[in-house]
Amino acid sequence: MAKEYRTIKEVAGPLMLVEDVENVSYNELGEIELANGETRRCKVLEINGTNALVQLFEASTGINLSNSKVRFLGRAMELGVSEDMLGRVFDGLGRTIDGGPDILPEKRMDINGLPMNPAARAYPSEFIQTGVSAIDGLNTLVRGQKLPIFSASGLPHAQLAAQIARQAKVRGTDEQFAVVFAAMGITFEEANFFQESFRETGAIDRTVLFINLANDPAVERISTPRMALTAAEYLAFEKDMHVLVILTDITNYADALREVSAARKEVPGRRGYPGYMYTDLATMYERAGRQKGKSGSITMIPILTMPEDDKTHPIPDLTGYITEGQVILSRELYRKGLQPPIDVLPSLSRLKDKGIGEGKTREDHASTMNQLFAAYARGKEAKELMVILGEAALTETDLIYAKFADEFETKYVNQGYMTDRSIEETLDTGWELLRIMPRSELKRISDKLLDKYY
Repeated sequence: MAKEYRTIKEVAGPLMLVEDVENVSYNELGEIELANGETRRCKVLEINGTNALVQLFEASTGINLSNSKVRFLGRAMELGVSEDMLGRVFDGLGRTIDGGPDILPEKRMDINGLPMNPAARAYPSEFIQTGVSAIDGLNTLVRGQKLPIFSASGLPHAQLAAQIARQAKVRGTDEQFAVVFAAMGITFEEANFFQESFRETGAIDRTVLFINLANDPAVERISTPRMALTAAEYLAFEKDMHVLVILTDITNYADALREVSAARKEVPGRRGYPGYMYTDLATMYERAGRQKGKSGSITMIPILTMPEDDKTHPIPDLTGYITEGQVILSRELYRKGLQPPIDVLPSLSRLKDKGIGEGKTREDHASTMNQLFAAYARGKEAKELMVILGEAALTETDLIYAKFADEFETKYVNQGYMTDRSIEETLDTGWELLRIMPRSELKRISDKLLDKYY
């Protein structure tokens, strides 16, 4: 039986100091029993001699120093996992909140996970079809990749996240595909949107949802993504599924990290975020990937809103260092009414070359992708010139490029949140647009492919 301590010295915000403890270790889970019999969870943040500093997972209201007692459980925070988790909704601490029965766990797993040995990683190489042309065609998602979406407040990243979660699939295999969706610090309305959206399309049957609302304690937000990744690791590496993990919104997660760090009176780093934020984000992001000798995989799409639309803000900046590319949503395209407003030029998937081509998507994918990028970039330049110099100053070729840029935005990028395009439809749409240009301008595509598709 765990020893009980009645030596709570003080409670400050999410932190509590317990004195005269023995054999308590860092990250260990504890339970606080209040005078009325209610229990709350906490974990050890720091040990100083016989004093333990613990972090509360729930609110600290009602904890009476003299008649509340603490016991330490001798283990880190764990999540009970089983295949029955699919189709269920949990809170940020892994408790069911959909009204259904509790999960009977097959096993319990430490939510902090174990880092994957870099030598045991298999290289991401298989194409994942999201059904979104701007991603599939130009910034291809590859199985085992981490591809964040950089959004900004007020942009429809929730709709895009739900669309990817509903539509994503690994083609040509009968291997099981699951989605683990973790939402941190979202409003009740958003939580409702995600749940309804998955239920309507039946996608909920292959989805595990972890939802932490904006009015839940900030501390719970820190465990939410780890709970989700633990569920994903179990499904991927023990049940051989392809798992797509979507984490929204990493900005809320980082703010919760900053809040706990400030309560601990740590020296702040850039913009007040703790100096270890890079390490902390890396311990989450690096849990995605493929392992040699195992058929399952974890592919991750973290979503974050850039404060003040600033790419150099610490959160998108550090995320960009750890992940393999980014998909950027643009306010300008959103104002034009494009759905989804993905700005393909600054977006990038560093692994896209590995997941496309013959046998994976289609032989013409790489060259049409390069040609579309080049033509769209030149078309945007032509449109900027048109604004400054007027249409009359442009050459005929420039006018064709300007027309191409407009058509590209309306037909290729703008597809709505309910359209699921196969990769063939995406590539065919690309060819349809390239036919606006004279053949002599398509310098990035070989004659053999031009003869076949142009």
